[in-house]
Amino acid sequence: MSESGLNMSSRIRRTPYTDKVEQHGVRGFSVVNHMLLPKAFAASVEEDYWHLRQDVQIWDVACQRQVEISGPDATHLIQLMTPRDLRQARVGQGLYVPLIDEHAGIVNDPVLLKLAEDRFWLSIADSDVLLWAKGLAVGAGLDVIVNEADVAPLAVQGPKADQLMASLVGDQIQQLPYFGFAMFDLLGTSQLIARSGYSKQGGFEIYLAGGEMGSDLWDLIWDAGQPYNIKPGCPNLIERIEGGLMSYGNEFTLANNPLECGFDRLCHLGDEINYIGRAALRQIAADGPVQAIRGIRFGGDKAPPCGKPFPVTDLHGVPVGQITSGIYSPRLNCNIGISMINKTHWDYDTALLVHTPDGLVRDAVVSKLPF
Repeated sequence: MSESGLNMSSRIRRTPYTDKVEQHGVRGFSVVNHMLLPKAFAASVEEDYWHLRQDVQIWDVACQRQVEISGPDATHLIQLMTPRDLRQARVGQGLYVPLIDEHAGIVNDPVLLKLAEDRFWLSIADSDVLLWAKGLAVGAGLDVIVNEADVAPLAVQGPKADQLMASLVGDQIQQLPYFGFAMFDLLGTSQLIARSGYSKQGGFEIYLAGGEMGSDLWDLIWDAGQPYNIKPGCPNLIERIEGGLMSYGNEFTLANNPLECGFDRLCHLGDEINYIGRAALRQIAADGPVQAIRGIRFGGDKAPPCGKPFPVTDLHGVPVGQITSGIYSPRLNCNIGISMINKTHWDYDTALLVHTPDGLVRDAVVSKLPF
């Protein structure tokens, strides 16, 4: 049994960086895609938050598994999985792509990396996209290979990430557009680096091919980061909620559709492309969604951890939604949360009530995302 309370076994996979995060004092893990994800290093989430906003951090995010789809029908399979129109996608470009099922339920919300005209990576959140893609390929009789690539992302996040990475691979990395990627020399090998990451503070993700180099890559970045006050870190809940970054499995699941999650612009509803769930998504668009993702500001002292959703009601106590991720923001001096709110109460500035597990009923107001 680890300090995190997890009963470790080979079913929960270590990453190429796990040895390093343990050496650097990780205080616990979560599990994403059957793999360890560090969940805390600093003395508090607030201390980690301020450091992430000011300096630079190194994150083990190898749990972002890469579902690789290649072959003559690769483009066809990828388009079949998402309502986003991919006809103009370019090699070297990353795209945020909701994947949906036949009922327009969200299967996952990965970043798609187009490596070649017939080769893609889906950098996935926490659900079994590999099996979904394999099933679709077999069922449709497509000429593709679907597998999990031996790739372990390592993130460098924070406002000083550009300087740190430029010191390692050259100034040209600063020319990468958001979600853009290219190949750079690291440790005598060519590695894919993208301008991306699960924070709004800027940074990069190194998609390390060759897990045996994990410790060497960590040490290389750690040493180069010393002039920039580098620290080990992980996705920070305060920063994530402030930035309006949603988490699959928390803010939305297979029970939700892209339109209620604010992904309207990523959904092509015309006849030009075909994808699984198109008819269902068109019907939802015609009827209009009945709920939508919103920010919530709510009062009182610091809210307890949001291990279970906080009920949200109108001023008469009638349920209208729930906060799925919530925490106190030291920058905004209030509690904040991300919530799915019913259509009747989703207008900004609508007054509501949040019921927290400490027994308090807190005044709340609907807010835009990001905060």
